[in-house]
Amino acid sequence: MTDEKIARINELAKKAKAEGLTPAEQAEQKALRAEYIAGFRASLKSQLDNTVVLNPDGTSYRLHQKRKGH
Repeated sequence: MTDEKIARINELAKKAKAEGLTPAEQAEQKALRAEYIAGFRASLKSQLDNTVVLNPDGTSYRLHQKRKGH
């Protein structure tokens, strides 16, 4: 996500608190927030996929995604 888009998210948030948003601005805000959250989740998943846990005995293992239902 670009700095311009993050600045626009903040601008819309300030305007929403001060005077309210038009329906078009609300839709824009919702889309920008969804894009931001998707990027955040992808970044976090990438970071966790590359995380290695080191045990005190010197062994290590990678984190695995938890299976649904367990």
